[in-house]
Amino acid sequence: MIQIVKADGRAEREVIAAMRARAAARNAEIEASAAAVMEGVRREGYPAVERYSRQFDGCSPYELGRDALEEARAACDSALIAALERAAANIRNYNEQLLSQSREWKSPDGGTVGRVVRGLDRVGIYVPGGTAAYPSSVLMNAVPAKVAGVRELVMVTPPTEHLNSAVLAAAGIAGVDRCIAVGGAQAVAALTYGAGFIPRVDKLVGPGNAYVAAAKRMAYGTLDIDMVAGPSEVLVIADETAVPRHIAADLLSQAEHDKLASAVLLATSQTLAEAVSAELVRQTAYLSRREIIEASLRDFGCAVVCEDLNQAAVLANEIAPEHLEIVTEDPRGLLPAIRNAGAVFLGPWSPEPLGDYMAGPNHVLPTSGTARFFSPLSVDSFLKTMSVVEYGRDSLEKVHRQVIALAEAEHLTAHANSIRVRFAE
Repeated sequence: MIQIVKADGRAEREVIAAMRARAAARNAEIEASAAAVMEGVRREGYPAVERYSRQFDGCSPYELGRDALEEARAACDSALIAALERAAANIRNYNEQLLSQSREWKSPDGGTVGRVVRGLDRVGIYVPGGTAAYPSSVLMNAVPAKVAGVRELVMVTPPTEHLNSAVLAAAGIAGVDRCIAVGGAQAVAALTYGAGFIPRVDKLVGPGNAYVAAAKRMAYGTLDIDMVAGPSEVLVIADETAVPRHIAADLLSQAEHDKLASAVLLATSQTLAEAVSAELVRQTAYLSRREIIEASLRDFGCAVVCEDLNQAAVLANEIAPEHLEIVTEDPRGLLPAIRNAGAVFLGPWSPEPLGDYMAGPNHVLPTSGTARFFSPLSVDSFLKTMSVVEYGRDSLEKVHRQVIALAEAEHLTAHANSIRVRFAE
């Protein structure tokens, strides 16, 4: 089912190159279309949003009231509502533990300095429609924003004939303030510039199709975004203690996302790699997204046989995967060697889907190697900070000559004068 290669300095490099190539290409036609929509909304405002919405989605944007969210909740199975509520509670608890606090302290000069932490004023959440409607993503995006103290949370989703009840129920559970049926690049543009009843936001988060991703890239700078996510990926480091059918199941859980998804095993033995490959064949046969899985594993699936766990850790850090499972005799013992990963799952009872849905840490994660410098979405993503400085006369006097010296070295005489006039006789 998957290619098995031995790490030899070349084979594993080809694996890394293939993973990175998935996100490298951009469609010029999609980019041009998204740019036209962004510019149209920037110039014309809501009339352009309505025009594009009718063109692409067949109806004008509209806002859903609180009653629509309550009706959606009532339409859902009670077991699903219970699962959503428990997941929301875990996500909330996790982010409350991370929440930064404002604080001040005395500087060495005797003045007071510090940092004030504030939640963003208004955040937009993009939620895909149709078959790609994921209520778990609503929770993952909305709950941390609420913990951060965001004042207004605006969810947008394409105006399909029947909006997904689970998505709307999740919005109610997560505390979304407004829900607007508008999608595509026009939704991104509306939230970027403000258009009619659709407000301008400070940050836009959430996944979307290629047009939405392109529009988010163009919006960045006018507002903040979470990230432009690439295809999903999982990397599993496993030794001889791992159960092959478990490892195969975890690889398949990511391969089913789409044909560009990547599932890679770093094994410490050829025997394990072969056993996992056989399990992939067996389990794929009864899964509903078999065609997608087979394409994903064929093009971007691989098992690399490493000399030892140290070599596996080095390779994992270079790949910097979105999801990293460590299924070894001592998984926590390998954790200090891991520097680059979006989320790390330790041991045989911490499969990646647990993180997708329930554990509490976010499933919005850096992909395509960007875990080298990006972090998962969290409460921190919805906070901003302001520095605070308060000196008295005595504390400023201690350093005023040094401030003047630095200002004059940079030929900024007005800066120097601002200090000097306070101590002129």
